[in-house]
Amino acid sequence: MATGSVKAVALITGDSNVRGSLHFIQEPNGATHVTGRITGLSPGLHGFHIHALGDTTNGCNSTGPHFNPLKKDHGAPSDNERHAGDLGNITAGSDGVAEVSIKDLQIPLSGMHSILGRAVVVHADPDDLGKGGHELSKTTGNAGARVGCVSNGASLGSNHLFKVDTWFDGLLHQDALLVKTEAGRRRRTSF
Repeated sequence: MATGSVKAVALITGDSNVRGSLHFIQEPNGATHVTGRITGLSPGLHGFHIHALGDTTNGCNSTGPHFNPLKKDHGAPSDNERHAGDLGNITAGSDGVAEVSIKDLQIPLSGMHSILGRAVVVHADPDDLGKGGHELSKTTGNAGARVGCVSNGASLGSNHLFKVDTWFDGLLHQDALLVKTEAGRRRRTSF
């Protein structure tokens, strides 16, 4: 792995059984690669976004709108006109599992428009990528309810997204992280 990469880990929780983990690696060229697995979803497409706020005091509903520092309309990840946080859709199979692998230049882990401190949100419905003609298409992609989310923080004292310093062959090489549970207590979790 190239030196100078910035890394983070996020743990997803949500409605009923929605759970998952995501790994973020920002390479020196600026692209961030998001990989991971989310379970407990209904089969099919689900909107997948970075939201502006890392606040989960009211569950996923307090995460605010999509992260949009350049004040653009909602769009597809490949569009020039899109929110920085527009990551399109993930697909859950018949088993409710979505394997995530996304590379994007607009979701850095460092710098002026860093996503650290913001929320990753999985939606109930497909994102229409701003092309559906619905009144919500240009703001949310008409992706429906928020069924899973993670609050992104840069330190162990924040909710769920942690900077990681030591990786070996792409695998997390750290004995344990402190994870804040929903009740506010902290527990150690091994990887």
